[in-house]
Amino acid sequence: MLRTHNCGQLRLVDNGQTVTLAGWVQSCRNLGGLLFIALRDHDGLTQLVIDLTSQPQIAALAQELRDEFVIKASGQVRPRPAAMINPDMVTGEIEVAVDSLEILNRSLPLPFNLSEDKVGLASESLRLQYRFLDLRRPNLQAMLAAKDQLIRQMRYYFQARNFIEIQTPILANSSPEGARDFLIPSRLFPGQCYALPQAPQQFKQLLMIGGLDRYFQIAPCFRDEDSRQDRHYGEFYQLDMEMSFIDSEEDIWQIMEPLMIQLTNEFSDKQIIGLVDGRLPKLTWHQAMTDYGSDKPDLRFDLKIEPVSHIVANSSLAIFQTVINDGGVIHSLAVPGDHKLSRKQLDELVDLAKLKGLSGLGYLIYNGDNWQGSLAKNLESAILQELVSALKLEVGQTVLIAAGQWLPVCQALGAIRSQIAQWFALADHKLAAWCWVIDFPFYEVGNTVTGFDFSHNPFSMPKGGLDALKNQPPLEIVAHQFDLVLNGVEISSGAIRNHQPEIMYEAFRLVGYEQAEVDRRFGAMIEAFKYGAPPHGGNAPGIDRLLMVLKDYDSIRDIYAFPKDGQGRDLMMGSPSPVDQHQLTDLNLQWSKNK
Repeated sequence: MLRTHNCGQLRLVDNGQTVTLAGWVQSCRNLGGLLFIALRDHDGLTQLVIDLTSQPQIAALAQELRDEFVIKASGQVRPRPAAMINPDMVTGEIEVAVDSLEILNRSLPLPFNLSEDKVGLASESLRLQYRFLDLRRPNLQAMLAAKDQLIRQMRYYFQARNFIEIQTPILANSSPEGARDFLIPSRLFPGQCYALPQAPQQFKQLLMIGGLDRYFQIAPCFRDEDSRQDRHYGEFYQLDMEMSFIDSEEDIWQIMEPLMIQLTNEFSDKQIIGLVDGRLPKLTWHQAMTDYGSDKPDLRFDLKIEPVSHIVANSSLAIFQTVINDGGVIHSLAVPGDHKLSRKQLDELVDLAKLKGLSGLGYLIYNGDNWQGSLAKNLESAILQELVSALKLEVGQTVLIAAGQWLPVCQALGAIRSQIAQWFALADHKLAAWCWVIDFPFYEVGNTVTGFDFSHNPFSMPKGGLDALKNQPPLEIVAHQFDLVLNGVEISSGAIRNHQPEIMYEAFRLVGYEQAEVDRRFGAMIEAFKYGAPPHGGNAPGIDRLLMVLKDYDSIRDIYAFPKDGQGRDLMMGSPSPVDQHQLTDLNLQWSKNK
């Protein structure tokens, strides 16, 4: 080994020891006869001291040092003078008096400053281009270490409960998981493709049919969908798990809840709120949409949407009458009185409502004896007083009112709720508000031949089974499907699975897949169902997304050692990149020219 100790290891008890350290030069300070070097490795910093007067050979070499040179230094540990003790460094009470110095490698001038307080001055694209330099920052190394510890905890937790870790294939078949596949043309079978798995969904169900009973995996997943704050382009990792012989979602929740509580306590400083008898609260999808306008509600702040159709139904306002007669709804959102919305903010909220599909947004400002706002002159006094009572209004509060069909109204007010929370910092970062969102609709309106599409995982079991599929309107069918949500971010999806061929055929028929197409796409699983498939279910929390929320990182790209940029490019490695023609020829491919 080139070193006897790491740079964050030495303490006063090591006084007098002769040690050898190796690392990167973080900084040099020449104070006349003494040269002080802050030497850094993955473990921390140690101060080296070189006496330039008494050690001329070492001094000559030391004069060549620049930031990020890689060096090896030997010398004796000694206490720092009292005036030079640095309480902010774990090694701040000692220094190493150097008697041997070697430059192991030199560095070009840096493209940006690596110090934590100045690295933000560099653009993200520049830091991603030189990610190998960016990774030297302690904050990023701490993140990667935390991710390692998180995965270790997950593995230990599941192995202690008799789950077996199994690696499922990376080269798989194309599957309608809700996003675009990454396709890999086959060299051996011209005209055919593998697909990188969007999730190990079919394989883990086949493992249950194969009798494995309890499976988990730190699973890589690949989806060709646009990047966003909580979704990394192309690839991500999830804790995939599945269990056999379970009859309800409760069996899965009892496994997952203690783990999520444990990880929250160990990997964040957040206080968990909202537990019900020690359990995570549960909201139906319909309740979450009605109360919070989102299927991933942020429960850290109490700003609920309130239906007021029954109050304004007798209003003479024509637009309200039209909406109610068309089967629509009228919902409200009362903004706390100590958060005054400016005219500019109100205009922005109106634009947001329109962006979400509404024709507009009305508002009222309650001043006690009088009202202001776009609806103040249009609603009768009795209705206004009923709103005061029903919404428990206090003087100074602004009430936002949206009218239209139920889902667009919920979604619009949900977006407005999030915007208000952002403006007034309503979400406390010191809190962790977990919840389950359950009973998702099995279908939604879609662009298929039947007009319906799966709203979630197509392999979920519909509540009511085959009878529901045959006798209920598709949009009224509820799935044994659930999400796990933390602070307004979806952490996991899960379900009780469909394990009966006739139910699967019927479920896909309602979105336009004939039996032959289902057999073509899912032949292995359909065939397996015919040989004694046990009831089973599971879920798959996103590891990167979970750590992002627990640690309050601004973007999920902060969780990766080598992330893609917002456009899905690896600026360091230069991917995606052109390939040689002979590689395309091997795959029986040729590029088409853009028109």
